[in-house]
Amino acid sequence: MAARSAPSCHLRLEWVYGYRGHQCRNNLYYTAAKEIVYFVAGVGVVYSPREHRQKFYRGHSDDIISLALHPERVLVATGQVGKEPYICVWDSYTVQTISVLKDVHTHGIACLAFDLDGQRLVSVGLDSKNAVCVWDWKRGKMLSMAPGHTDRIFDISWDVYQPNKLVSCGVKHIKFWSLCGNALTPKRGVFGKTGDLQTILCLACARDELTYSGALNGDIYVWKGINLIRTIQGAHTAGIFSMNACEEGFATGGRDGCIRLWDLTFKPITVIDLRETEQGYKGLSVRSVCWRGDHILVGTQDSEIFEIVVHERNKPFLIMQGHCEGELWALAVHPTKPLAVTGSDDRSVRIWSLVDHALIARCNMEEPIRCAAVNVDGIHLALGMKDGSFTVLRVRDMTEVVHIKDRKEAIHELKYSPDGTYLAVGCNDSSVDIYGVSQRYKKFGECVGSLSFITHLDWSSDSRYLQTNDGNGKRLFYRMPGGKEVTNKEEIKGVHWASWTCVSGLEVNGIWPKYSDINDINSVDGNYTGQVLVTADDYGIVKLFRYPCLRKGAKFKKYIGHSAHVTNVRWSHDYQWVISIGGADHSVFQWKFIPERKLKDALHIAPQENLADSNSDESDSDLSDVPELDSEIEQETQLTYRRQVYTEDLPQLKEQYKEKQKSGTSKRRERAPGNSIRLHFVHGYRGYDCRSNLFYTQIGEIVYHVAAVGVIYNRQQNTQRFYLGHDDDILCLAIHPVKDYVATGQVGRDPSVHIWDTETIKPLSILKGYHQYGVCAVDFSADGKRLASVGIDDSHTIVLWDWKKGEKLSIARGSKDKIFVVKMNPYVPDKLITAGIKHMKFWRRAGGGLIGRKGYVGTPGKNDTMMCAVYGWTEEMAFSGTSTGDVCIWRDIFLVKTVKAHDGPVFSMHALEKGFVTGGKDGVVALWDDSFERCLKTYAIKRAALAPGSKGLLLEDNPSIRAISLGHGHLLVGTKNGEILEVDKSGPITLLVQGHMEGEVWGLATHPYLPICATVSDDKTLRIWDLSPSHCMLAVRKLKKGGRCCCFSPDGKALAVGLNDGSFLMANADTLEDLVSFHHRKDIISDIRFSPGSGKYLAVASHDSFIDIYNVMSSKRVGTCKGATSYITHIDWDVRGKLLQVNTGAKEQLFFEAPRGKKQTIPSGEVEKIGWASWTSVLGLCCEGIWPVIGEVTDVTASCLTSDKTVLATGDDLGFVKLFRYPAKGKFGKFKRYVAHSTHVTNVRWTFDDSMLVTLGGTDMSLMVWTNEMEGYREKRPCDSEESDIDSEEDGGYDSDVTRENEISYTIRALSTNIRPVFGIKPHLQQKEPSVDERPPVSRAPPQPVKLQTNNVGKKKRPIEDLVLELVFGYRGRDCRNNVHYLNDGDDIIYHTASVGIVHNIATGTQSFYQEHNDDILCLTVNQHPKFINIVATGQVGDSADMSATAPSIHIWDAVNKQTLSILRCYHSKGVCSVSFSATGKLLLSVGLDPEHTITIWRWQEGAKIASRAGHNQRIFVAEFRPDSDSQFVSVGVKHVKFWTLAGRALLSKKGLLSTLQDARMQTMLAVAFGANNLTFTGTISGDVCVWKDHILCRIVAKAHNGPVFAMYTTLRDGLIVTGGKERPSKEGGAVKLWDQELRRCRAFRLETGQVTDCVRSVCRGKGKILVGTRNAEIIEVGEKNAACNILVNGHVDGPIWGLATHPSRDFFLSAAEDGTVRLWDIADKKMLNKVNLGHAARTVCYSPEGDMVAIGMKNGEFIILLVSSLKIWGKKRDRRCAIHDIRFSPDSRFLAVGSSENSVDFYDLTLGPTLNRISYCKDIPSFVIQMDFSADSRHLQVSTGCYKRHVYEVPSGKHLMDQAAIDRITWATWTSILGDEVMGIWSRHAEKADVTCACVSHSGISLVTGDDFGMVKLFDFPCPEKFAKHKRFLGHSPHVTNIRFTSGDRHVISAGGDDCSLFVWKCVHMPH
Repeated sequence: MAARSAPSCHLRLEWVYGYRGHQCRNNLYYTAAKEIVYFVAGVGVVYSPREHRQKFYRGHSDDIISLALHPERVLVATGQVGKEPYICVWDSYTVQTISVLKDVHTHGIACLAFDLDGQRLVSVGLDSKNAVCVWDWKRGKMLSMAPGHTDRIFDISWDVYQPNKLVSCGVKHIKFWSLCGNALTPKRGVFGKTGDLQTILCLACARDELTYSGALNGDIYVWKGINLIRTIQGAHTAGIFSMNACEEGFATGGRDGCIRLWDLTFKPITVIDLRETEQGYKGLSVRSVCWRGDHILVGTQDSEIFEIVVHERNKPFLIMQGHCEGELWALAVHPTKPLAVTGSDDRSVRIWSLVDHALIARCNMEEPIRCAAVNVDGIHLALGMKDGSFTVLRVRDMTEVVHIKDRKEAIHELKYSPDGTYLAVGCNDSSVDIYGVSQRYKKFGECVGSLSFITHLDWSSDSRYLQTNDGNGKRLFYRMPGGKEVTNKEEIKGVHWASWTCVSGLEVNGIWPKYSDINDINSVDGNYTGQVLVTADDYGIVKLFRYPCLRKGAKFKKYIGHSAHVTNVRWSHDYQWVISIGGADHSVFQWKFIPERKLKDALHIAPQENLADSNSDESDSDLSDVPELDSEIEQETQLTYRRQVYTEDLPQLKEQYKEKQKSGTSKRRERAPGNSIRLHFVHGYRGYDCRSNLFYTQIGEIVYHVAAVGVIYNRQQNTQRFYLGHDDDILCLAIHPVKDYVATGQVGRDPSVHIWDTETIKPLSILKGYHQYGVCAVDFSADGKRLASVGIDDSHTIVLWDWKKGEKLSIARGSKDKIFVVKMNPYVPDKLITAGIKHMKFWRRAGGGLIGRKGYVGTPGKNDTMMCAVYGWTEEMAFSGTSTGDVCIWRDIFLVKTVKAHDGPVFSMHALEKGFVTGGKDGVVALWDDSFERCLKTYAIKRAALAPGSKGLLLEDNPSIRAISLGHGHLLVGTKNGEILEVDKSGPITLLVQGHMEGEVWGLATHPYLPICATVSDDKTLRIWDLSPSHCMLAVRKLKKGGRCCCFSPDGKALAVGLNDGSFLMANADTLEDLVSFHHRKDIISDIRFSPGSGKYLAVASHDSFIDIYNVMSSKRVGTCKGATSYITHIDWDVRGKLLQVNTGAKEQLFFEAPRGKKQTIPSGEVEKIGWASWTSVLGLCCEGIWPVIGEVTDVTASCLTSDKTVLATGDDLGFVKLFRYPAKGKFGKFKRYVAHSTHVTNVRWTFDDSMLVTLGGTDMSLMVWTNEMEGYREKRPCDSEESDIDSEEDGGYDSDVTRENEISYTIRALSTNIRPVFGIKPHLQQKEPSVDERPPVSRAPPQPVKLQTNNVGKKKRPIEDLVLELVFGYRGRDCRNNVHYLNDGDDIIYHTASVGIVHNIATGTQSFYQEHNDDILCLTVNQHPKFINIVATGQVGDSADMSATAPSIHIWDAVNKQTLSILRCYHSKGVCSVSFSATGKLLLSVGLDPEHTITIWRWQEGAKIASRAGHNQRIFVAEFRPDSDSQFVSVGVKHVKFWTLAGRALLSKKGLLSTLQDARMQTMLAVAFGANNLTFTGTISGDVCVWKDHILCRIVAKAHNGPVFAMYTTLRDGLIVTGGKERPSKEGGAVKLWDQELRRCRAFRLETGQVTDCVRSVCRGKGKILVGTRNAEIIEVGEKNAACNILVNGHVDGPIWGLATHPSRDFFLSAAEDGTVRLWDIADKKMLNKVNLGHAARTVCYSPEGDMVAIGMKNGEFIILLVSSLKIWGKKRDRRCAIHDIRFSPDSRFLAVGSSENSVDFYDLTLGPTLNRISYCKDIPSFVIQMDFSADSRHLQVSTGCYKRHVYEVPSGKHLMDQAAIDRITWATWTSILGDEVMGIWSRHAEKADVTCACVSHSGISLVTGDDFGMVKLFDFPCPEKFAKHKRFLGHSPHVTNIRFTSGDRHVISAGGDDCSLFVWKCVHMPH
């Protein structure tokens, strides 16, 4: 008996000895109440030194390893380790949880820190990326997250003097973080020359951007900003583990055992060396220090806590100590005193006083200790050692008695005999030795029966027997003292054991789980007097069982606190306490034992609050006394809502199948039919497995659900309205306190809860993302703001939502068993209850988690199954209904009493104004007073009570009641049989709605001339329904068996019904009485049909593959059709009644002749020519198109053709009803699709006049009536049909620009590779050959010549110290759109190129820049709301979405002062391609380039992501908010336009519907604009503009442009719309047009650019001006009145820009690019002066020394010389076939050198005139030429080549100069080489893939700039021969800077971009003199 229930006594944690000092730091603080908070194992401890009292926080489930104190010093945050670790924030005063933060970190939480005002918490994970995460901890919400570092992080802190800044440090790094938006951006600390790069262990922030940090070598490093400015050397002699800041200054503690105090400027105050104090010892190491006022707390590595009073600092108090690191195994209790002895691998043995809670003695041994025992007289203490020896000490003074070593392996267990004469010693080598105590421990015997190590020993009370357990789980007995094994079981039977510590044996069978053979229980100790047993196991759990417990799987109470394995547990000598010790946490726990009789006084402590449960719920014992489950409940718990295929899976499945089907869809497919259907009435209510799902709305309508439909029923008018937003079974429904909103939860892979308005039937919010498989219970809070939901996943997850925002507030695992109900507390919104199978739990919210406490039923109580629950009149009172018919009354969490309420389960319960109402399985509704004292009234639901006017019929008396609701003077009752009844207070009952009961419904027939239909179901009923206005069940008849099919005779008088047992009957259609019945088959009758006309024959099809034909008049079988290979599914007659068409389960289509049943073969083409009386077949050519793309996953189960043979309706396994045009030939016909049924639709039938379609749902048991709406009749209404599965293949044509934009792949800088095909060993890796002529140190030789001829740049050379971006020539128009806007009333424009945002003043041409992006900008938008004036959002390219610094991001910034307001790191991997602000300006919409093209909505000011969803499987180009909305937006892209609504956190989308216009097809859409009254305009690839009303296409503006319409702009002030497209300029047309508000009239503007075609990429309209950005990188302003064009910005069209040359004396420069132009730019006037079209891509350009000639090298090998004055060609030549890479005039203007990719340099003599004959060339160049430079005397040329080698040649002979000494003496005229010793330092460490591409030395000869493949411009000193020279870097370009030059006088640097086709002009800032 005993093991049935858990013991009724209890343990309470009273004291924990120890402190976690190992592997943790900074975990010890004073709270505001002057208590000390720290942690040990899995417990947070609050210790009061004054009262010597401990309080415990036990909300963790594993080791705590980090702790932070809130600035107000009451709240504490602790983080734990584990697979799913979490953070708890708790109150140190009440030790209650305030908040739980979870679901982000893995492995563990290494550090925690609160910010200055305590609102935010930062945590660092132990995962591989050491993730850093910032929380709004009160709301349990993560604000931001980023990868922390590749190596461990040891400390993190908020900078209390600067908002939004943090510092973290760890292995060999320190990082300074800034938080902006949701982005955490780190900057690495620069150690520089000031200190060694080393591991930083701790830090503290101070004023003026100072940070102090403690390093591994004992120095303190002081940082200013991110730079190390000084070090305080030798602050400690070893690592500084802890640093604590307080008002007076800083305290540091280190591994050297010293504490140092410093003042606020870090000047030393004093030092305290703990090793020198009396308690100190060698090796003391400080892990944590806390300084408050005159007290200092110190925590050490060896688990001690010291308190030091500053003025007596040489006398520290030791206030806590514990065992040090190493496993703790040994535990013994004193036989007569309240003492415990422990011994550990730290080699110490310690004696603890259980009364004083203190260590009273310790002694260090030579060896690690593994076990201990005290003799009966309490004099001797024996210790077993790890080396196989044991030692005996005197307890009094810890002196040694003996030390004996007989064994080599560890001694694991030893025990003295009860008479004190012997000591048994068990060893790991499987033997037990017996020693005599009084004989100075002489060995008396040994026991050798075991084959494995000895784990436990027990003596018998008379000391004559010993029992042992070993590692194999064997239990053996020995006679003492000799050690002979006892094999005879009888001998042992009567033995009484002195102690019970063995884990195996009959008496302790129950401690093992039922079905497990694991050996994870380490220790047991029996308490004979209290009849309880305590156990310790490997999972950190201490359990209490009854003793003895004989059956496996006994019930227990469990206590957590230890972290990993609990190694030993013992009762104290008087059974007052239990002592348990932890192995890895080496802590000692002391538990107070509270026996049963005292439990009553101690009730307040019963339910120990923690996240794990302290009462057992592990398993039922074998003798379970839980009552039998009620049959109905049992049925319900066995229901599974899992689906093979979920609706969510369809899009992916379709994609997969489409790939396979690509070839098959060549035929042009039929259009969808013109008719549509509309849901009109649903017969049915889901009561069989749902409860409390029926309510009155405010205006007295009734809301409930069936299948996937939310129904609002008006009982006065007998009409229904429907919410059709769900796509699968609805399982639960709750109504808002104001009664106008409803929440419904559904089945699904990621199931959703919809909150919708009963008046408008519009969704307000959709909640998803946290449940699996389905949502089975929902409830609103009393204020209506929150919603709780419960899922049907294995742990029945509970989620608490802020439903309007769609935010998850908290989440928790509910229970292993099913939860039936969740109820929110009406008085305290943070509390709720859940009830279910053997489950009643009371929850309260704590941040992101919920903390549950079990209902406490008292000692005798058993956990009953609860079916319903409500709250009472105070927040403490709750009531629940059980499965046995009781009502339980709860106060707080305690069961007060139970009241018998019903026979059988109480299914529904409702609180009224002054009482309660309950309903049960017994079919009775009971009204109660407000305390359940007495039942006021009962109503029985009986037929007799039906009101006279009631429609429909009650199927049986006393149906099981599943839902009750009150209102409007009535009781509303829902039954298990699918009926909804209204009970008048006086008693009469009205039936409102009914449907079939549980069981599949298949049979359906419509009457030949009346609007009625018949159904037959597995619930064994045949029913007749009225489809006309009365909408009720006219008749019902019970059948012996369930039925599958039925059919009316042609005259409507008879009704044939086929049953599941193979019989069928014919009944009178009016009275439903039997006419005749037959039973000829064994299997289900699947279809039954009268022949047409007179109805002479009846065909009966069955599942045993036959069709029997009966003569109706003679009632005889006249024929049988044989030949089908599988069961029959459908049969149809032809008009003459002669031919049967048959479908079978093997998808055969067969034909038989009546009446004999002869099989006929009919060619497929002939089938449709035959006149069929009905068509319900799903096979054959005529309906090939009805099978969906995913036909393998789903079957089409039913079809029915209208009598005019035009529309075929089908039903399928996924619950879709579809309409096709008949005949549906060709695969995958187009259709209209309707969702209302949840799972398979079993049957569909049109009524006799085609006015209605009736459909049956198999498992949803509902009969749905749809009205047929003829073509052309179309009301606008929500939820129209969806279009077909396969998109049309044509997308409106091809355009090169669209294709490029669609297929472009954006690389991020960090991954860029070489732009030139270079090979070989990089310069900084080449081995240097020693130079021959190393000069002796003191030399008379002449000094070395200068490297570079300096052009007189003033007398004194001043080095350049900085570059400032001054101008950018370029605009990204080639693949971006809508990215040019007006600012400041049209004075400025804003646009972007590369990674800079540019604000350009129109009047002056001056530019300012936003340079915070670290990679290319792809999109830009300006906030139009007056509150956010000049606010800009830009989105950039990025890498994977890992939230690190290279992740794609969006910056929101102020265009005037360039301040960043927010950074949003996003999950759009690859990049962000479109951004748009909402109408209020508070929301931002972004679209990604990831494969799903994710759409995300942000609240940008907080950096919060509101909603995100996959947009489309192909590229989305633009998504824009409607200008008047914060919730509606439109996205357009490749074959895609979608209309979106933001509901809460959900994004709902509707595809654009084309079917209204003849032959409209979905094209690729490129741009979008908006008009009033919900009009939307989209520009297409073909040049048309589509006009949409809502989501339906209503008009097409054909050929608005001749080419693609790339840009559209809606003017907010007057509604006019600008469009921009791609067209050739002509008289009437133009690439820009201005339209009226409805796009009916327009005015065209020509762009006078002189291009062949204009391609507009961006349009914007200001006051009287239109701003246009083109594909050709021009930005043009067009006047609306005079159509005058003003080009504001010019740039190269295509890159790279390879050629760059600066004028020798003026501020001009030339650029030459792939686009075949050379352009002349003026820096002073900030504009392009001229451009020359060459007709071929240009590669290089050069000025002559005087600036009068220009040489241009081309990609095709030609070069041209122009005269600057006239731009006439002076000469041209083509001697090479490959690209010319560099071209140079010699300084004396005599020679021209031309270097090409043919590995050659050619020389031309210019003095010979323009014939340009080659005079010579350079020999043996190893690879293509990159750059060339002449020497100052024009006699030498240096060439850098593509194999990283630099060669020098003589001019003009072309001879290779090899002599290094001679080369070293050359003075060069220019230096542009990237190779050579002089520039070795420009090569960086990280250039594995990418290279330095270009360089240029300043005219002064002392500065050098370079450009590289990463897009960086760098500034060095020249020469820079040392590797990895110091430099400054300047960002802005996209990957690949192709060329770079100084202008004359070193005033500017020009850099040319590869990927970005832009020219950057940098101003040089010279150092002052």
